[in-house]
Amino acid sequence: MPYRAAALMLLSCVALSAQAQDLTGRLASIKTRNTIVLGYRESSVPYSYYDNNERVIGYSQDIAQEIVKEIKTTIGAPGLQVKMIPVNAQNRIALVQNGTIDLECGGTTNNKERAQQVDFSNTISVTETRLLTKTDSNIHSFSDLNGKTVAVTTGTTSERYIRSYIQQKNANITLVEARDHSASFLNLETGRAAAFFMDADVLASERATAHRPEDYVITGAPQTHEAIACMLPKGDTALKAVVDRTITRIETDGRGQSLYNSWFMSPIAPKGINLGLPMSDTLKAVFAHPNDRPMDD
Repeated sequence: MPYRAAALMLLSCVALSAQAQDLTGRLASIKTRNTIVLGYRESSVPYSYYDNNERVIGYSQDIAQEIVKEIKTTIGAPGLQVKMIPVNAQNRIALVQNGTIDLECGGTTNNKERAQQVDFSNTISVTETRLLTKTDSNIHSFSDLNGKTVAVTTGTTSERYIRSYIQQKNANITLVEARDHSASFLNLETGRAAAFFMDADVLASERATAHRPEDYVITGAPQTHEAIACMLPKGDTALKAVVDRTITRIETDGRGQSLYNSWFMSPIAPKGINLGLPMSDTLKAVFAHPNDRPMDD
């Protein structure tokens, strides 16, 4: 073998060896396994959910796939395999903590309490609590709810917020609870409630699947803001750096806006519903200056 070729081969081996030694934490484990394990939600429209063929799709899933591409390059594993594991609200944090999954991109809120247990990526979306009401209800803000009945879904942060609001303001608002969002919307649809208070993306989904979506409007100033982010192991700075730089690039090079429009402002599979939810000013600010801060200050 010619000296030059031998030298180049030696340098290549040294570079690969150095790269392998530089990998730490979960990145090193992913490299060793040649597999990354992603956690996903099965029915969190439009973030992460099944299409008609039980293929995982959604806004968060698209971002997760971009992160996988960056990890492949970073660890030098072009043939990296992707394993998908479904998670739910009850087990998602534990599965990240115990190493079952490497990264969860669903519709998880980054807040101070959870940040004690896991780390979060830069924010990928912001959900705001607003009101869904009929177009002819004359309800345009919270001040218009006096003497009205409002639908809420049991066990949600929205329910806790509006109960606190009623108590603090001594507001004349009656709550009608339901076990899930569809039942809460039914209370609005049938006239048992004058408005439905919930995250705007949930409200948009319920409106989009209604018999006559044009009969309903999302209104009122946002009452709360929650940062949606990918969840990863606590203290793994190397993995977090890869995830964050991928999200930052997406949000600042224009692709983030395109992704948002595809999932929140266009017909989406499998039924072709259109959430019709324009990007909020809060999320626009995040895209302009990506960060991993929670919004429950």
